[in-house]
Amino acid sequence: MLSFPLGKTYLDFRFSASKHADVRILERPARWMSESELKLLVEEMRALVGRSIPGESLDYGVLTGDTGRLDAAIITLIRDKASRHLIAFNALSVMSCDLHGQPVDVIHLGLVIVEPGARAQGLSWVLYGLTTMLLFARRQMRPLWISNVTQVPAIFGMVSEAFTNVYPSPMPGSRRSFEHVCLAREIMSRHRHVFGVGPDAGWDEARFVITNSYTGGSDNLKKPFEAATHHRKEIFNEVCKRELDYGRGDDFLQLGQVTTQVARDYFMKSVPRDSLGGLAVQFAFLVAQSLLLPVWHWFTPGRAFGDLRPWKTS
Repeated sequence: MLSFPLGKTYLDFRFSASKHADVRILERPARWMSESELKLLVEEMRALVGRSIPGESLDYGVLTGDTGRLDAAIITLIRDKASRHLIAFNALSVMSCDLHGQPVDVIHLGLVIVEPGARAQGLSWVLYGLTTMLLFARRQMRPLWISNVTQVPAIFGMVSEAFTNVYPSPMPGSRRSFEHVCLAREIMSRHRHVFGVGPDAGWDEARFVITNSYTGGSDNLKKPFEAATHHRKEIFNEVCKRELDYGRGDDFLQLGQVTTQVARDYFMKSVPRDSLGGLAVQFAFLVAQSLLLPVWHWFTPGRAFGDLRPWKTS
């Protein structure tokens, strides 16, 4: 089921991911959810962090409960169908940047937390791709910039393989472009709080490495190389071990794009066959909506559409 809050255009997407898990994606929830709903949402996410990282806590991004963070967030929730308990979430953030003199949104892939008992349920296709695919559809399938901050080889490799135009990455053809440098500078100067990096962290622009990264609320995510989940391809493990100082707490800042090729590969390789049909219909609906609604608005100038028009009819 796909729904939008009355009078709004923010995504409230519901989808059955499997026989045991339901998905809900909330776009910028602080703009349309009630104060009590937001409070409950944050409490549930904090409780899941407590169950998933015993004895530790995280204090950045949406987990702070700050409405400014929730205003810029796109949150993916996965619940167990039987108990309705939250078993996983992904909190993406929309970062406003400038590129070539024009505003551009960069979607930060954000924090992923999965309850230990749910880590073998095959939910990675939801947590690491579904939301970005829906946002890509909403943007009329125009290239969408994404960012990722990690020291985990498995995640470093997953982003390198799943998206296009990714830097840094050991994949063939990867290169640091002018666009990568401009966006990275903006992210590091304006949006460190999004991924829990403090002002005292360093920035190595030549390698796109954040040094002493775990100082701004994400402290408990720091881990030694041996404890970080390794990738099945050794090249990603080797690059992380060579370029990052795990004792100090370094991270890669990766930038890449969602394109039609990325969307095709996602549907063909990542989405389970039994979920493919329903998800493809939802994706096509969002694309059609993003293409047809502007045409409808254009050809009905006599009708007021609220925020969609710069004027109101009398």
